[in-house]
Amino acid sequence: MDLVKNQAKIDEFRKRAEELVSKMTLEEKVSQTMNHAPAIEHLGIKAYDWWNEALHGVARAGTATVFPQAIGLAATFDEDLMEELGDAVSTEGRAKFNIQQKFSDTDIYKGLTFWAPNVNIFRDPRWGRGQETYGEDPYLTSRLGVRYIKGLQGHDEDHMKAAACAKHFAVHSGPEPERHHFNAVASVQDMRETYLPAFKACVQEADVETVMGAYNRTNGEPCCGSKTLLKDILRDEWGFKGHVVSDCWAIKDFHTGHMVTSDEIESVSLAMNNGCDLNCGDLFVYLKDAVEQGKVEESRLDEALVNLFTTRMKLGMMDGEKTAFDGITMAEVDSREHKKLNLSTSAKSLVLLKNDGILPLDKSKIRTVGVIGPNADSRRALVGNYEGTASRYVTVLEGLEDYLGDDVTFRYSEGCDLVRDRVSGLSKGDDRISEVKSVCEDSDVIFVVLGLDAGIEGEEGDAGNEFASGDKKDLKLPGLQGEVLETAVASGKPVILLLLVGSALAVDDSRINAVIQCWYPGAMGGRAIAETVFGDRNFEGKLPVTFYKSTEELPDFTDYAMKGRTYRYMTNEALYPFGYGLSYTSYDYGNVKADGTVLTDDGIDLSFDVTNTGKMDGRETVQIYVKVSGVENAPNYQLKAFKKVALKAGETANVRISLSKESFGLFDTEGRFVIPSGKAVVYVGGQQPDPRSEQLLGRKVTAIEIELP
Repeated sequence: MDLVKNQAKIDEFRKRAEELVSKMTLEEKVSQTMNHAPAIEHLGIKAYDWWNEALHGVARAGTATVFPQAIGLAATFDEDLMEELGDAVSTEGRAKFNIQQKFSDTDIYKGLTFWAPNVNIFRDPRWGRGQETYGEDPYLTSRLGVRYIKGLQGHDEDHMKAAACAKHFAVHSGPEPERHHFNAVASVQDMRETYLPAFKACVQEADVETVMGAYNRTNGEPCCGSKTLLKDILRDEWGFKGHVVSDCWAIKDFHTGHMVTSDEIESVSLAMNNGCDLNCGDLFVYLKDAVEQGKVEESRLDEALVNLFTTRMKLGMMDGEKTAFDGITMAEVDSREHKKLNLSTSAKSLVLLKNDGILPLDKSKIRTVGVIGPNADSRRALVGNYEGTASRYVTVLEGLEDYLGDDVTFRYSEGCDLVRDRVSGLSKGDDRISEVKSVCEDSDVIFVVLGLDAGIEGEEGDAGNEFASGDKKDLKLPGLQGEVLETAVASGKPVILLLLVGSALAVDDSRINAVIQCWYPGAMGGRAIAETVFGDRNFEGKLPVTFYKSTEELPDFTDYAMKGRTYRYMTNEALYPFGYGLSYTSYDYGNVKADGTVLTDDGIDLSFDVTNTGKMDGRETVQIYVKVSGVENAPNYQLKAFKKVALKAGETANVRISLSKESFGLFDTEGRFVIPSGKAVVYVGGQQPDPRSEQLLGRKVTAIEIELP
């Protein structure tokens, strides 16, 4: 039995928390509402900092397994893997916590409250923090977020292994430079159809312990003090029982950016009164004044503290309590087993966008390999943001060198800087292009390794680039990267383009032999790429975001209406569609059947065969989409189920997938969930049912019409 289902245990923790809080002075209570909560020795309370990160591994606290960035994890379309990763991360978190406690280290990034996952919707490819998300689709985000949370929090009936956090609630996806004063305006229909479902799933299905508010306002209310979000929806409608934390220093924005309050006391009062329990930052120090001036009831402060201490008790932090996790040691951190998991995860995240037949490469036919590009030997391009420190990194260059050994000659050039017009500051510019030409001239095959890194795209303040505070201005390769790629292509040698990037780029692939979207593939990324391009592993990743042809076809970045955005609402043809990805093998779908053609309360059960018709073992990503016909403002169609199916060459598997009745529902303009009468179409296949996917993959999906009575 999970702790989340052991209500008696939770009730016991809550009662103990109430007793503890009743013994505190007002000053002591206030001190516990900020992320660095000091010790209260006479009550036996140790110092604790609530701020820790685990987006794709334990971050910012020394050695840890650095898994692929979250957007790469999304490309696996693998729920089971997400829970396995969450469990590995919380194991390392516990190991580090145990040793930190032993040496009385209670600094930032040393706790068990991990502010992950980020389940915001990646609605615009320009957003620098989109790399932290699970992509553009609410259903995929929900499923992956739920399972990652379950892995982090564990299934012990006495204690949580770690506390997860669904962030940033809600309607948050850029622009980064404007987040401290920006008002995201979204219709109630878009709220319910797109921006809220993943949070709801995290609360109601995964029992996530923490929800973090966003910096922005949503429909006029600052998210960290929003009655609509934090009270009406989160607590009253969804029944959330955990604690709410502000984003870091976001409450200050109430009076300095959003201008909805006049000073610090008004800001902390608005946040606390509307359900924010914990302040990442130090502004809640003004809660003492707010209580004394009658602007916040002390009973509400007590409620916040009970929420917080209940979390600490669930984690086994109070009263010297023992947990099943106390024996986890540092031997578990970036261990051989976790490196192996990291390697396989990295390979599963790679998305093959184009292959003219050059891949997999035959190493027996290659004598000289050219490796060119600013991300070819970059550790930073492996890890993305919110990263830990791996005990070993394998860059693309190192991975290829390790794989091929001494039998092959390597020629390498950095090619150019990621964004600037020169590598050496005193040069005249474009100072590596002659070296690029030389490498191309000498090589049998050329790997061009381009993209971005977290110094260019990422969070405002972390990225600090000359672009847009972490966002991208457009979808083009920055700096001289395009020229380097063109030089390689013009050489006439086979070119394999590797894109290490956390988002979609628009690159003309017409003269490139193969293109691989590698994301930020984690510390073992170089090895995973090498093993896959030479055929030891098969490609299975699928795009969790749409690749657009240009930003010109997108609505304004600040427009939060979903019309024209993502595969669910776009009208233009994609460069590469959501759900798309090639393989070294091919799959065929047959005998596709539904157990009925009229929707009932039991939903619809689907049955079909999937056959690996190629010569290599692989894992197909089955995708089920539903289109409800004849409804105004409805999505084009929506992903409603997916499943990984492992098949040996020539093997056939019968797959059964159930669609609930709710899979055929939509939200109307008033935000009401309805299942309209009429018709719906269920699409069964390994891709979305758009013409561009059919063109790229050379196969169609099967459509089944369902009557909605």
